[in-house]
Amino acid sequence: MTERLQNLTSLAPTAKLPAYDRSRLKSGIVHLGPGAFFRAHFAPFTDAALAAAGGDWGIEVASLRTADVADHLNEQNGLYTMLIRDTSGTTAQVIGPILKAHVATRDPAGLLGRLEDPAIRIVSLTVTEKAYGLHTLTGGLDLNHPDIATDLIHPHAPRGVVGYLVEGLARRRKKGIAPFTPLSCDNLPSNGAVLKRLVLEFASRVDPSLHDWIEQTVPFPSTMVDRITPASTDVTYADAERLTGRQDLAAIETEPFTQWVIEDHFANSRPAWEKAGVLMVEEVSAYEKMKLRMLNGAHSLLAYLGYIGGYEYIRDVMEDAGLAALARRHMSAAAATLDPVPGINLEHYAEELIARFANKAIAHRTYQIAMDGTQKLPQRLLEPATEALVHGSKAETYAIAVAAWMRYALGVDRNGKSYELRDPRAREIAHLLTDVPRNGAAVAAALFGLPGLFPAALAKNAAWTEDVANKLEILIQDNRLPLI
Repeated sequence: MTERLQNLTSLAPTAKLPAYDRSRLKSGIVHLGPGAFFRAHFAPFTDAALAAAGGDWGIEVASLRTADVADHLNEQNGLYTMLIRDTSGTTAQVIGPILKAHVATRDPAGLLGRLEDPAIRIVSLTVTEKAYGLHTLTGGLDLNHPDIATDLIHPHAPRGVVGYLVEGLARRRKKGIAPFTPLSCDNLPSNGAVLKRLVLEFASRVDPSLHDWIEQTVPFPSTMVDRITPASTDVTYADAERLTGRQDLAAIETEPFTQWVIEDHFANSRPAWEKAGVLMVEEVSAYEKMKLRMLNGAHSLLAYLGYIGGYEYIRDVMEDAGLAALARRHMSAAAATLDPVPGINLEHYAEELIARFANKAIAHRTYQIAMDGTQKLPQRLLEPATEALVHGSKAETYAIAVAAWMRYALGVDRNGKSYELRDPRAREIAHLLTDVPRNGAAVAAALFGLPGLFPAALAKNAAWTEDVANKLEILIQDNRLPLI
């Protein structure tokens, strides 16, 4: 049986190794949510910063739910393989900044102890949109979210991300320790501002004086992160073993492109991420909108159309000339809603996106991208559609995307096989569609009534909603769409 990846000695020469001394690292960052995206983005950028500028910025990761990834990382001394795939082949890089992994459900006190340690200066997170406990109507805390509801009752023994951040900051304040900087890396518009709003509301409910201290002393920088990262498969693990000579159950795969934009507002110090190519800026919103609307919006459009059309991967969708042309049209429509983005040519960016989507070496499942639609649609599709209509556009590609989501929300493929929506509002959607005739007008009317999802300007726009219903009728009947 092949030996596990546990050290950097005797690895295959095809693997790129950390270009710094791991023994010098000390814990300075706690990262919540050590999933594939973190391992393809945050950790590699930190690895590159250490190689370029030195320093001792080690990372401890913490899973708030499942233990598998944390256990694999601990068994491998924090090491794991990142595979970079493109049409020219696959390369392997062993990533080294992770020092330890925690499982919060096993040892919540241990994780809280790390959050109050003065050595920890940054607490970053990639926990997906649904973990924040954000209310879709108010923009504040969802008091019915299981983690929020439980943590407000037991604030000193949290289980959710907002609860952990607030309790960690409360303990530091009590001991006179400077705060850490919470750094959201999730695909939420103004993610730092959203996190700040939720943290402050939670704090105000448990201790108003804590709310004031956080508001005055804790920065919440927003970020924009971009790297396509499919879920790992047996092929991922097999290629990692082939290229390193070691078994690696924490291996991930990703594309060559990577981008990270961070607002440079930190309570204490930070790694020299700019030496690794990170854009450290005053304001991230322009980059964020560009990515959410052009990349993520087109991704969602292709994922829903692709899944209901029988395509397993985005690369397969892009082989359909009509759908590839539709992606270009949508990116152009999305670009028209954007202000200028410093240093970015939007036409070139769109062409780059098309090439990334078509990368035959990346197996990004349409079903993976399609999950959590009610969390993703507002910032990716509904907000820019509203703006497009205000400026006189027919917003046709947005109508196609929404119709495709509505067809997907029926939960039955074209062969009559059921599938899980994997959406936090799946039960609500199913209830709305109970006894609704399966035609475009009826299904669209039901889903436009989903509370808090569609802006009034969209839901009350008769011409646009009729366009959605007509396109949905075509999808329901024969899974095709007019693309011209």
